[in-house]
Amino acid sequence: MPRYAYANGRFVPHNQASVHIEDRGYQFADGVYEVVPVHQGHVVDEEPHLDRLERSLAELRIDMPMTRHALKLVSHELIRRNVLTNGFIYMQVTRGVAPRDHKFPKSKPRPALTMTTRQLPAKSEAQLEQGFAVITAPDQRWKRCDIKSIALLPNILAKQQAAEAGCDEAWLIDADGNVTEGAATNAWIVTPDKKVVTRQADHAILPGITRLSLTKLMAREGYELEIRPFSKEEAMNATEAFLTSSTNHVMPITKIDGQPVGNGHPGILTLKLREAYVEQVVNEGRGAAPGDIYNSMAV
Repeated sequence: MPRYAYANGRFVPHNQASVHIEDRGYQFADGVYEVVPVHQGHVVDEEPHLDRLERSLAELRIDMPMTRHALKLVSHELIRRNVLTNGFIYMQVTRGVAPRDHKFPKSKPRPALTMTTRQLPAKSEAQLEQGFAVITAPDQRWKRCDIKSIALLPNILAKQQAAEAGCDEAWLIDADGNVTEGAATNAWIVTPDKKVVTRQADHAILPGITRLSLTKLMAREGYELEIRPFSKEEAMNATEAFLTSSTNHVMPITKIDGQPVGNGHPGILTLKLREAYVEQVVNEGRGAAPGDIYNSMAV
């Protein structure tokens, strides 16, 4: 079955999708992106993801490429054409095509929109039992990590460092010795007194949509949650640790810099949170209207 992409107004075979050589995303990383998960054919957390897309674009003074309703129609059609069941939609919006010049073009170009999809296998029981291993690395990113910019070189270097160390993710450490987030995930720990801790959503981290959903789920279920920075030392002494992202949901961390977290196995509280989050996603998908791909999580 052919795979399709969407590029600036057209559905095209994936291997034929292209952008102009002077697209400012290609020249300057002058754009933003969103990764929107799809579970059993239903879009997860669509509204919060589009809220974040609009906010990121506004921060860079880039217009939405089309109305939100039209954006949904395009993304749902791409899901249909690619028969996407479990995976994600990747959306990218750049300032558009203009002669190369650092400042904004005087003649405002039309924002460029591209979309692709990717099928992902579910995490295996073996992966869940083993958990993820992370390394720590200095946070060398810019000071507006709350914008989901396509300028990701420091994240790429941290991810590569993790891969070369045989690990799954890198946790980034700021100048004060605190964990900001992962190279592509949000970071969490569980303290010895069973409190779940994650950093506040400020300019130092990307406000993850899965993170948002999980914090609201925890509030409903009565878990003790502390929104504050935590240090690398505190993470090393935590009883549990985990990460969240649109493609990993809630994933236990069992090693940090080669040292076991807690007893070196996925934590009981982490696994309970993962089960509750996945159940929420499944239940929301079941509640969608017949034939309706669109599904907004109740958060």
